[in-house]
Amino acid sequence: MKTRLAIVLVAAAALILVGCGGKGGGNTIKIGMLFNMTGAQASLDAPSANGANLAAKEINAAGGVLGKQIKLVSFDGKSDAATIGTAATQLAQTEKVVAMFGFSDSDMVMAAAPTAAKAGIVFVTSGATSPKLPDQVPDYLYLACFGDNVQAAAGAEYAINSLKAKTVYLLIDKGMEYTLLLGKYFKERFVEQGGTVVLEDNYQTGDKDFSAQITKLKGQKAKPDMLYIAAGPDDVGTIVKQFRDAGVKSPIMGGDGYDTPLLVQVAGKGAENVYFTTHSLMDPKLGTDAVKKFIAAYQAEFKVPPENAFAGLGYDTVKLLADSIKRAGSADPKAIRKALQATKDLPGVTGAITYQEGSRIPQKGVTVILVKDGTFTLAQEVVPQKVPQP
Repeated sequence: MKTRLAIVLVAAAALILVGCGGKGGGNTIKIGMLFNMTGAQASLDAPSANGANLAAKEINAAGGVLGKQIKLVSFDGKSDAATIGTAATQLAQTEKVVAMFGFSDSDMVMAAAPTAAKAGIVFVTSGATSPKLPDQVPDYLYLACFGDNVQAAAGAEYAINSLKAKTVYLLIDKGMEYTLLLGKYFKERFVEQGGTVVLEDNYQTGDKDFSAQITKLKGQKAKPDMLYIAAGPDDVGTIVKQFRDAGVKSPIMGGDGYDTPLLVQVAGKGAENVYFTTHSLMDPKLGTDAVKKFIAAYQAEFKVPPENAFAGLGYDTVKLLADSIKRAGSADPKAIRKALQATKDLPGVTGAITYQEGSRIPQKGVTVILVKDGTFTLAQEVVPQKVPQP
């Protein structure tokens, strides 16, 4: 697994270097691509960048858009807000891109999207799931993925209906918008269905020792039916391993931050009986036809299968922008934004994309994954019955 992730990071980085040269003249349509190829978000963003590059290659091989080739002008955000801000400014002012996309984390998106909006161009986040994002950057910020309120509600309903959980221990990373919202929405929907939070605790992004939290949990008189841990990709493996090593065997659930090879790499056998919500199952046997086709193309291009659903989100985002430019009949940023808002039933690896009037978040179903025998397996596809307000 470690070797596989290293190969993917190298492949994505190589493609980024290819995408950065020159303005491309009048025969290209330049789109800005921002992903964190290094740092805490790399295990999500590197596969997304690969998926995006694959989509652009396929589009260009089929003749491009409006008779022109798509050129992804790419920068590594390095999981650093200052670096991201500088890159976004360069994309808008120097490269003159017609749209921007990227990132799998809300805080990272907010380091770039306002710059895009100021320049009058849309920013589509492939994998940042905060449903508050569109209101934070009015008119110009779109999601290609579902919101955290949707995946948290799906997780809570699965916990109640399928795991038969009545009580839960809640642990939240207090240093990320993503985890704070995920935990909040899960708690709201779980309690609404009659569940009880027996203990709520928190930690800070990057913490390495969870003995204090474990001690509090084990000090409870009644063991909770399950644990819901809202964590980012760099922390989840460490947290799961330490709880398992301490003898905590209850089911553990989380969000799409778990959808990284790091979960099994770090937690090992401790990752068994872990559930998480995500955008699609990258499985060549159980996946949809679109997923199977994507897996085969990704494997052929990068010599490894897609690491997670974020690869599919990067792919879908480029397809979404290309489709918007095609329907707009123009690469003018204003025309692109208008066409993007009118997107309806655009098929994708991670589900069809439709933007309802007044909304810039597509309504999608949620895939619940179970880690079994060290492998991500399908637990259930869930469309939540009720979703908390953002």
